[in-house]
Amino acid sequence: MNEAPEETFISHLIELRSRLMRAICAFLLILVCLLPWSSAIYDLLASPMMATLPEGTHMIATGVITPFFVPLKVTALVAFMLALPFVLYQAWAFVAPGLYAHERRFALPLVVGSTLLFLLGMAFCYFFVFRMAFSFIAEFAPKSVVAAPDIEQYLSFVMSMFVAFGVTFEVPVAVIVMVKAGLVTVARLREVRAYVIVGAFVVGAIVTPPDAISQIMLAVPICLLYELGLLIAAAISRSDPDSPDSADDARP
Repeated sequence: MNEAPEETFISHLIELRSRLMRAICAFLLILVCLLPWSSAIYDLLASPMMATLPEGTHMIATGVITPFFVPLKVTALVAFMLALPFVLYQAWAFVAPGLYAHERRFALPLVVGSTLLFLLGMAFCYFFVFRMAFSFIAEFAPKSVVAAPDIEQYLSFVMSMFVAFGVTFEVPVAVIVMVKAGLVTVARLREVRAYVIVGAFVVGAIVTPPDAISQIMLAVPICLLYELGLLIAAAISRSDPDSPDSADDARP
């Protein structure tokens, strides 16, 4: 009688190991396929900065092995992003059998939506924020100074900005989860809208470069995504008869 729980636990561990190995193998396979283009991938990442540098100016590498490892890190990041759908599928296939039907209906869109929003935040940062922020900084640079950024510092800056914007674009998910978990109501979130707007600009001033353009380009999406989260959370609450928001809507 005591062996059944142990056998179940061991079988879960075996399945977890199997799915982890599949995810790691998918990541490594994509990484190996991308390695021949690692330099081109880094050049693509650096193109927003290079577009603002004076003609003939290049980035520098102060470390001996930096020209090898920095493009490798960037390639690994791209490989992980490409492997992410398969990795998430493996995680979902492991967790889904233990969830109730209503939990699966809620969890799967949540996982997919949060992943897409994070990638959308990174894309917004790369295509819009970087080009405007770097141009703004270049205009204020003294004419006697020739900018030659270090590739490792540039990668560190880019990664921090990607994380900042990726997390920022998760605001709708945070709103929906809080409402779904019963931590707060949609009505209450609407009441604190003014504080969220102020907080968005404070966050934008902290995590972005010291220019107003970058701050606005982070704060405005936070506000818009917050409103999107409120709309989706309100729709979910109306479909749930036990929700406090649903009860409020039903009152005359």
